[in-house]
Amino acid sequence: MSTLSDLLAEHTDLPGSAVDHLQRVVGEWQLLADLSFADVLLWVEDSASPKETRTVICVAHCRPTTASTAYPEDVVGTVASESQHPQVLQALVEERVVRPTDGGTHAGLPPRGEAVPVRWGGEVIAVLSRDTNLSHQRAQSPLEVAYLDCAEDLCQMISDGTFPIRESRSDTNSSPRAGDGFIRLDTEGRVVYASPNALSAYHRMGLSSDLVGRNLAATTRSLVTDPFESQEVAGYIRDTLADIPGRRMEIEARGATVLLRALVLKPGGKRVGAAVVVRDVTEVKRRDRALLSKDATIREIHHRVKNNLQTVAALLRLQARRTNNEEARQALTESVRRVTSIALVHDTLSMSVDEEVDLDEVVDRLVPILSDVATVSTPIKVRREGSLGVFSAERATPLVMVLTELVQNAIEHAFEPGAPGTVTMRAERSARWLDVVIHDDGKGLPPGFSLERSDRLGLQIVRTLVAAELNGSLGLHPGTDGGTDAVLRVPLGRRGPRYWNAT
Repeated sequence: MSTLSDLLAEHTDLPGSAVDHLQRVVGEWQLLADLSFADVLLWVEDSASPKETRTVICVAHCRPTTASTAYPEDVVGTVASESQHPQVLQALVEERVVRPTDGGTHAGLPPRGEAVPVRWGGEVIAVLSRDTNLSHQRAQSPLEVAYLDCAEDLCQMISDGTFPIRESRSDTNSSPRAGDGFIRLDTEGRVVYASPNALSAYHRMGLSSDLVGRNLAATTRSLVTDPFESQEVAGYIRDTLADIPGRRMEIEARGATVLLRALVLKPGGKRVGAAVVVRDVTEVKRRDRALLSKDATIREIHHRVKNNLQTVAALLRLQARRTNNEEARQALTESVRRVTSIALVHDTLSMSVDEEVDLDEVVDRLVPILSDVATVSTPIKVRREGSLGVFSAERATPLVMVLTELVQNAIEHAFEPGAPGTVTMRAERSARWLDVVIHDDGKGLPPGFSLERSDRLGLQIVRTLVAAELNGSLGLHPGTDGGTDAVLRVPLGRRGPRYWNAT
């Protein structure tokens, strides 16, 4: 099944920052679906469709855990139609929240056919729709009203472009859900509503009274036995109310372990309080210890692989210093560079929990090494512009190898002996592609040069990795301002079948 990244790559030309924002929206929207008692769908305009028709396609779907779904069938891939989703097209054209014609607010009832524009950088990049299963009517209890009030605020913040905020993916993925325990705070930090599950979690931590009317920061601080942790959690709640984002916390009190996450609510830019979700994970923590041990083992394996590769690189470097043959010395030096680049990927994985690699971090650590092992005598400046982003481990290793070879090729072959120069790595990431240009301000390509016919080992390695491992393309061309451009394009999503229409 295609992922959100695949569908965005297939149907849009959104820049990388907009794609990242939509990923954050999807990372948060289980909370929105649960608070809304509604299915939440993400719609984007298909870039290949004619402007006059404005084809809008669903690329993601989230069902609520607090109510019955409105769509038992899979909606992803369907096209918004005038009969089923007219509000989606209207929200996209008018760039505003579109609600049903029978009422402007929820009035204690879940939303029916509502569309919310998703803004990023001041532009509408997608639309969220909320749809409730009308065959299951809900009572207007205090819990339902508190949930829906919070959902309205979050939807307005999505339309304003102020939610979600930039947080770590692991923080979002492991956060409590609304059904685990929900607390609504006013602007002063006092509890105006606490769900039964939230109250049960606080009772397990030692609270003997109700939460409503109490200051949550002071109450939580009094329950936590560790003085440093109690100050930290109280400060986290106060900072959230002041619109200072932080990471969700895990607190312990009287043998209980509770996850707590707070979100400021500021629809229309005005702070109206905060939403807090909590979850009692006391029993879960006991079962997770075995998984944490396995995760630590995997990271230790990556650490040992990195150490072994560094040992190999050190032995090759030692052999290169003792070799009198210049050609052999150069081959050994190039091997040192290649082994070191792979070792850096494993070093990053040894500190990661999700088997993903931040290429910016790896490349920035690799650049000084490239300059050190270069065979040229004059230092060449190497710099990076733009962000390469995060890649899975299986794609990160060949990509780092390719970038290493291209930069090293420019350092060693683009400049006259003794001449200074600069090699610039320019990266641009969109929904579909990662485009990287390795530009040097050197002497340019030799007459009659052909990448396909080149016998340089480094370029042969690059061509093989780009074609076989990355499914990308590579070209070497004269730069517009002189020098040479190595142009690399790597697809970020799988090309799948076009959308189908479900009416």
